[in-house]
Parts: sequence; C-alpha cells; structure tokens
Amino acid sequence: MSAGQLDDRRQRDNDGERSPGLVEQAQALASGATTSVAATRAALDRIDASQPTLNAFKVIRRTKALAEAAEADRRIAAGERLPLLGVPIAVKDDVDVAGEPTAFGCPGDFPPVARDSEMVRRLRAAGAVVGKTNSPELGQWPLTGGPAFGYTRNPWNGDHTPGGSSGGAAAAVSAGVVAAAIGSDGAGSIRIPAAWTNLVGIKPQRGRISTWPAAEAFYGLTVNGPLARTVADAALLLDVASGPHEGDLHTPAPVTVSDAVGRDPGPLRNALSLRIPFTATPTTLHPEVRQGVARIAEALRRLGHHVVVDDPDYGIMFGLGFLPRSMAGIDDWVRKVPDPSLIDPRTKGNAKTGRLLRGAPLWVARAAEPRMQRRVGVIFDKYDLVLAPTTATPPPRVEGIDGISSWATDKVITAVCPYAWPWNVLGWPV
Repeated sequence: MSAGQLDDRRQRDNDGERSPGLVEQAQALASGATTSVAATRAALDRIDASQPTLNAFKVIRRTKALAEAAEADRRIAAGERLPLLGVPIAVKDDVDVAGEPTAFGCPGDFPPVARDSEMVRRLRAAGAVVGKTNSPELGQWPLTGGPAFGYTRNPWNGDHTPGGSSGGAAAAVSAGVVAAAIGSDGAGSIRIPAAWTNLVGIKPQRGRISTWPAAEAFYGLTVNGPLARTVADAALLLDVASGPHEGDLHTPAPVTVSDAVGRDPGPLRNALSLRIPFTATPTTLHPEVRQGVARIAEALRRLGHHVVVDDPDYGIMFGLGFLPRSMAGIDDWVRKVPDPSLIDPRTKGNAKTGRLLRGAPLWVARAAEPRMQRRVGVIFDKYDLVLAPTTATPPPRVEGIDGISSWATDKVITAVCPYAWPWNVLGWPV
C-alpha cells in the first residue's frame, strides 16, 4: 500500500466510511437509528473493497450474513434487546462457524464444519453476525501470510505485516472494516497484532472464553480474546464471548469487565519491566519500542499511578514449559489437514517435534506450571500490574520469513516477539 493509498484511507476515515465502534453500533441498532442489514451490508462492502490490498478475510459470508442480519432486524423490531444484536463481528479462522471450513491458515480443501464453536455460539446468541479472518499456518508465526491466501497487510503501511497470528482480525479492525473481532493468542497472537496496528488487544486468562470443541487449546497455551479500537469495545466483546462449555477444562469465576470501563481504579502500583525473558537466540529491544514504553510509563505517572523499574523472575525454564505444548498442539492440528503434503516444510518439522515431545516432556511441562506461577507471581505481592513491551521491534515487512529455514524463522520470531509467550505458559490475563 503506497503513501497515497494510506492518505486515501485516512480521507475515507474522515468521510465516515469506517465502521462505527462496537458500543456505538450496538446503540444505533437498538435505538433504530440504523438496521442490521444496513450495517452488515456496509461491512461486507468494506470487506470487498479492502480485500485487494488489505486481504484480511478468509471467508466472506455475504449471503448468509445478510440473511442473519435480516433476522436480527426482525428480533429488534419485536422488542428483543441483546448486547450485540445484529452487529457484524469477525472471528479468526481457527474457530468453527457452522457451514464454513476451518482451515487455520492451511492450504487445501477443508470440509465445512457442522457446528459452531462455543464462543461463536455465544456471539450468535448475543445476535452477532460473523465472518472469518486470515491467520498464518496454524498460528505459528507473528506475520500473517502464506500460500493459502497470500499476504495480509498492515493498514498503516502495506509493506509491513499487521502481526500474527490474529493478523487478519487486527487488520480488519484497525482499518475500520469491522468494529471488533475475536482472535486467539498462544504466544502473543492477539497482543502482537494489536501493538502493530494500534488496537486494544486482550489475552484473557485461560478458560475465560471457551475453546470448545477443544477442552483446551494447545495444551492450555492458547486462549480466545477481543481486538478492538477502544477499551469499551474490547470489554463489551469480552463479556459477550465469555463463558464456559461443560466440557472445558478451565472455568474461572465469571466477571463483567465492562463494569470497570470509566471507573477510577485509584493509584496503581506498576512494575516497569524491560527485561527480555530467556530466549535461545540473542534479542535486543528496539529504541523506538523502548521510547514508546517510556511514554506510557510517564503518562501513568502523570495520572497519579506509581511506576517502579522492576522485573518478574522468569528464570530459564519457561521454554521447557512452552515448547512441548506448542509443538504437540501443532501436531494435533496437522493430523486434521486434508492434504498434509501442501503444508509448509517448517510446519511439518514442528509437527514432527511435537510427536517426539508429547510423552514425558509434555507431562513435565504441564506439571511444572504451578511452580512457574509461584515464581513469577511473587512480583504481584508488590505490584498491581507489570508494564512491559509487547514486541521488541516494530513490525517486519510482509515477506520477512519467506523462504528461510525453521531455525532462521525461529530467530526472526524471537528477535521481534520475545516478551509475550511466558504469560501463555502461566495462563494469566494480559
């Protein structure tokens, strides 16, 4: 996307062609100021217009979405009120939407699934209309691209990635194609694209949003969560999508996070941590990111919060807690792929590693989690929050991992995104 195209995008934003925010859109539908059919058709038109450059969507459900929107309008006219009744919402292509394939970024001819995932069921119960967004192959990389669909591009600069693996969802929301979307996060895959596209991204605690039909995803590493342009929109979507399925392994006590929006929490104690958790390859914090985190810390101080430089005690064992779960999860997904010969050689290598690690190493990784939680959790005896960079660098170019080996790919990943993954091992919200 050229500078001129970006100027055109900003002009369209000023002309009002961006999707309204999630809260704003829900209020407009409930009041009768607009209809779900009109809102959904506008979103679908924005999707069609953006696909040649942004390429955010894997599945565009025009006919089905408009039929669902018409039904939402009938329900609203009959007096029914639900938080997202009739609002167009996007979901990542790793969750099941009945009647659509779930390819999770892989090439090949995937059959349509028969049932909605629990999360999508809850979105539909609230009245939302959904479409599916692009992800890199099995969510492995923080760049969204691949032979199955090409490159998804960052709306702020089309030469660069929006991040991954929820890159399609983030690009669609950041560009104003839809008001909000649900992504998934197994090593930063919501937080990374949120950071690189100027969004609010929430990785909830494990089990807050169901991953059913998987009792847990990637052996507890991966959770679903919202991407939105405002805190209020992200909170609303989190509340609507949250809740357990009876088959879930993790069921935290319910909360309503929207209740906290706009509420003064009082002075908070923040640990400013720039320390990079242990990685197998050298990593360095980019000066631009360091300066950005410093600006946030200063803003918190001006608001009356306490900010002290301090670090969690990550230790060096987190990789042993992450790798077996991640690789075994990839192996599980590869077994579902209709034609494994089409997948990336790096994916095949990771799946092979997963087969080797799914025995005793996987058991040890799960068994070590409580000890890791205690070790890192000590910092919350002193502080309410840890403020750390989301990524170590600005976003790479879209072709940043094309045609390189698995080891070289891992070096790129750890260089740009070394901060996020420990919190997936712990299962805690970020």
